[in-house]
Amino acid sequence: MQPIMQFKDIIGQEAVKGQLRLSVQEDRIPHAQLLYGPAGVGKLQLAIAYAQYIHCTNRQGDDSCGECPSCLQYKKLQHPDLHFVFPIVKTDAGDVCDDYIGTFRDQIISQGYFDLDDWYHALGIETKQAIIYEKESSEILRKLSLKSFAGGYKIMIIWQPEKMNIACANKLLKLLEEPPEKTLFLLVSEHPDGLLATILSRVQQIRVPSLQESTIAERFGSEVAHIANGSWLAALRIADQQQDENAYLEAFIALMRNAWSVGHKKDYDALQQLRKWSLEIADAKVGREQQKAFLQYAQRQVRENYIRNLAQPDMNYQTRAEAQFSSKFAPFINDKNVELIMNELDKAEQQISQNGNAKIIFFDLCLQMIVLIK
Repeated sequence: MQPIMQFKDIIGQEAVKGQLRLSVQEDRIPHAQLLYGPAGVGKLQLAIAYAQYIHCTNRQGDDSCGECPSCLQYKKLQHPDLHFVFPIVKTDAGDVCDDYIGTFRDQIISQGYFDLDDWYHALGIETKQAIIYEKESSEILRKLSLKSFAGGYKIMIIWQPEKMNIACANKLLKLLEEPPEKTLFLLVSEHPDGLLATILSRVQQIRVPSLQESTIAERFGSEVAHIANGSWLAALRIADQQQDENAYLEAFIALMRNAWSVGHKKDYDALQQLRKWSLEIADAKVGREQQKAFLQYAQRQVRENYIRNLAQPDMNYQTRAEAQFSSKFAPFINDKNVELIMNELDKAEQQISQNGNAKIIFFDLCLQMIVLIK
């Protein structure tokens, strides 16, 4: 799979593409720009395509040529004047981004659209504490102090700049105030409010919006497009997960229907079904990741059923099969029990994450649902 390096490969975002292209065509490239917006809408991809467009020696109007020596270097993300900064966790493998640059390039080339969770998975870590350390600011200064290889711009793409610790952020601020000649900073953020106000005041801010449902629907259909809520990454995941989620929906329906039957009808057979259900989902062959995924799915469905009671269909993000079940089930999720049910599902997820006894956890969940589904 080739990386998304050109504007033509990026889904939607025509207005942002036009703005970026125009800055190059008019030779008015701001030295520091912030591309911000929700996850999965193409911010990093836009930054890379913009960088390639700037470095391309044979631009073709609205895009880079894809064939000049510079563009060929971009295919492997190895242009000598292109640099990346991103969150890491210090390990024996290293403590600056260059120690992980091969993994980061592979992530972009192999996956295209990805988020922090994907990046943590690529690093083989579970922690959510990856940051950009103070030492990285010295690396940034060193790289930008070098002479440009091709005599043009030195481009520094900082992915997730809100993850900079305060010392690194303060040093970056000084670079933004007095940037080296022919230097371009491209900050790519999902949470710009996590940046220093002084940094925000020194960058040109470009909002990268959610994608139109119609844009996503062209590839995935209207149902997936609506659930994805403007994120191409979410649409990709939904398409991949639909088979799993069909099984999750069946498990969710079995749990809720049998819990209701026991609680309302004193149905002994339904109680036996719950016991069987808890043993099946607790089976080691299912695995803890799948068990956690189901519990997360169940929490989402509880939210969607609660929202359905508000009679605002545009606020619901469900497949046709989910909506069909919810049409009758939603009234049983109400102000009196929604928070309690969510707490029980969240507690079960935490206990599974902590390697608790799955058989006990899921059977206890069944008993709690009997009490709470009213």
